[in-house]
Amino acid sequence: MDENLELRHLRYFLAVAEELHFGRAAQRLHMAQPPLSQQIRRLEETIGHPLFLRSSRSVKLTAAGEVLRDRAKRTMAKVGEDLEMVRSVGRGELGSLDVAFVGSAMLTELPRVLGRYRKLYPRVQLRLREFHTGMLMVAIREGTVDVGLVRDAGPVADIHVEKLLEESFVAVLPRTHPLAKRARIPVKVLKDEPFVLFARSAGNYAWENTLRVCEQGGFRPNIVQEAPQWLTILRLIGAGLGVTIAPACVQGISAPEVVCRKLTPSGATTNIELAYRTDQVNPLAQPFCALARSMYLQRPAK
Repeated sequence: MDENLELRHLRYFLAVAEELHFGRAAQRLHMAQPPLSQQIRRLEETIGHPLFLRSSRSVKLTAAGEVLRDRAKRTMAKVGEDLEMVRSVGRGELGSLDVAFVGSAMLTELPRVLGRYRKLYPRVQLRLREFHTGMLMVAIREGTVDVGLVRDAGPVADIHVEKLLEESFVAVLPRTHPLAKRARIPVKVLKDEPFVLFARSAGNYAWENTLRVCEQGGFRPNIVQEAPQWLTILRLIGAGLGVTIAPACVQGISAPEVVCRKLTPSGATTNIELAYRTDQVNPLAQPFCALARSMYLQRPAK
């Protein structure tokens, strides 16, 4: 665009081109007629050709004016669309948002959060990824993920972490295990049991938090098998490889071959947390986080 040509010139021109009357166009633009006429003359000087044929009785478009009218309409419409797109991004209604989560978060309120967000912001491209907490925090720090739902992340520099859900732990055993008939299981009676658990590299703080439950019973567990996902861990337990201590939400995917029982003492907890960089700049992250907080807070009691 010529550096002397501004959008206001096109707006003035379109008003005159549509009204074909400088007085009515000036009224429409809420300005006096002389300044409008002056701006149109400057526009014609910038373009280098007359845009209107003026007489004492009428105003008509020249051939150049007709071409500019059609193109100016498209230009102004495109500018309007672009500005609305910018406003939509600012309001968190348009763009792309990278959300990552740990697998166990899918056993809590997260699916409902994602479904609700999709309905509220249908024009947002929601890109979902699944990580262990350790890798997820790295992805947030590197900026490849905007928002994460993690488990027991612990304090991390430059990353905001807040609790969304506090869960108790449960004991998971094969259905054929002698302890499976109990409604509650003291942690200490699992002392000599083989354990199936996720690897420490999946999340150091979460791993230590699980082991602290065992330490309440006076022992460190004998981990005979590591597995990457809770579903895998439950199936291995069902096959008789051992027992485990897990977040209460895993009861939602327990197979017929396993049982989940409350632990005593019951004071230990594990948390699903919301995490994002403290310098988060994606405007779409804020409404997602607000929705997650609201829906986890309002989740039905179990």
